Amino acid sequence: MELNGWQHPFPVMMNLARRRCLIVGGGPIAERKLRSLLAAGAEVTIVSPAFTVGILELGPQPNLIVKRQPYDEEIWLAHGEAQFALVIAATNDAQVNRQIAQDANVHDVLINIVDKPELSSFILPSVVRRGKLVITVSTGGASPSAARKIAKEIDKTYGDEYEIYLDFLSETRLFIQERVKDKKARQGLFKDMLAWDLMPLIREGKFEDWKEKFNLALHGEAWMQSQEREQVESGRPSWSFINEIGQHV
Repeated sequence: MELNGWQHPFPVMMNLARRRCLIVGGGPIAERKLRSLLAAGAEVTIVSPAFTVGILELGPQPNLIVKRQPYDEEIWLAHGEAQFALVIAATNDAQVNRQIAQDANVHDVLINIVDKPELSSFILPSVVRRGKLVITVSTGGASPSAARKIAKEIDKTYGDEYEIYLDFLSETRLFIQERVKDKKARQGLFKDMLAWDLMPLIREGKFEDWKEKFNLALHGEAWMQSQEREQVESGRPSWSFINEIGQHV
């Protein structure tokens, strides 16, 4: 069954940890998809008459089943009633790919046919990763090459410093969530944090020294010792000290 709903695709990030996924194919494209799924924590079954050396070197491991065989519909029954969360078909046989798509639709499972968005219920975008930062680019299957080109341009803009930056924001956000009880105060502070001029410090290798001073100042503030007080001597909400520390350390 051909799908024609790519005019308005719905973007989503999926948690595939410990979810069963199927890849059919054993070439370089299948290997790339396999590595991505394993990195996401998925439990992957990969099926093909032959595999790249890279795929064979990955197994065996607890979350990877490698089956050296042609695709067969029986693969859907190999694990009882447990369904695959998604299926990726990366064979060089159009007829096999179409059969996989039909079987996936029968079992109501998300299917991606590599280079065939019209047969797919989901497509895989080009991705730029910087730790917690994940930027995806998709053209809805119109031009994967254009998506890759745009992703490369984004890759040049968002360097490794964003991984350090977002790790810091994540740590500080958790700290604030635990101590600042007022929701509006938290939201205001999260917004204020984005104005702290940290990127130059990271790029110049000065961030760790700044972070150490920040944490010392933050943990030394009197407001931390008494969260029940809503005002400090200056009359300002206690949470404002965090922003002052971030701006002036």
